[in-house]
Amino acid sequence: MSRLRRFPLDVWFEPLIIAVIGIGYLLWYRSTTFTATEQASLAWENLRNTIVAHIELTVVATVIVVVIAIPLGIALTRPGLKRFEPIAVNIANVGQAAPAVGLLVLFTFWLGTGFRTAIVGLVVYAVLPILQNTIVGLRQVDQRTIEASRGIGYSGTRTLLQVELPLAVPVILNGVRTALVILVGTATLSTFIGATSLGTLITTGVTLFLPKLLISGAILVGLLALTIDWLGRLVELAATPRGVA
Repeated sequence: MSRLRRFPLDVWFEPLIIAVIGIGYLLWYRSTTFTATEQASLAWENLRNTIVAHIELTVVATVIVVVIAIPLGIALTRPGLKRFEPIAVNIANVGQAAPAVGLLVLFTFWLGTGFRTAIVGLVVYAVLPILQNTIVGLRQVDQRTIEASRGIGYSGTRTLLQVELPLAVPVILNGVRTALVILVGTATLSTFIGATSLGTLITTGVTLFLPKLLISGAILVGLLALTIDWLGRLVELAATPRGVA
């Protein structure tokens, strides 16, 4: 018990929630009678492929967002590009302001249906949290710390890599976790444009009025979101330098 107290509450409490929900769902699944359509959709081979496709959508979109948003956020905190920050943030905010379904449909008219279109829509939708947290994380680094590193001979690049970014890591990774959870939920909508995801279970349940399939899809999306959020929290703790809250 003393070991658990050394970790933040969410690090050990969130897995308990995941376990309780997961066990509860399994018990319900084993005691419930499903229709032939529900059994086919929830058969392990089909379900495994659906979950893998959903994770693939989420991971690919997250990697692309990270590659775009973190370097852009760093660039916008540099003196030469600082004045462009409001413009970039407002453009990124368009993705959050627009309804996710509408955004995906708009991209469908341009790129057609399928995996690629879903990825583009998800990337646009999830840029803001990581971009904003990168900017905030770097801006909150004490200016005196930066000046001290420059005073001992560090170049601007070395100060950024060895001082600013390590101190900003908790805030930046928190933005990545937020984006991941957003993407897990939003990826369910990709089923409307022909990309396989757990949203297929939900839409099939709604269309054919199969509430058990709908419930299964919703629970599995929730479990996946909680699991990814917890794994992101572990990465955040591991990557945060000692002494940095």
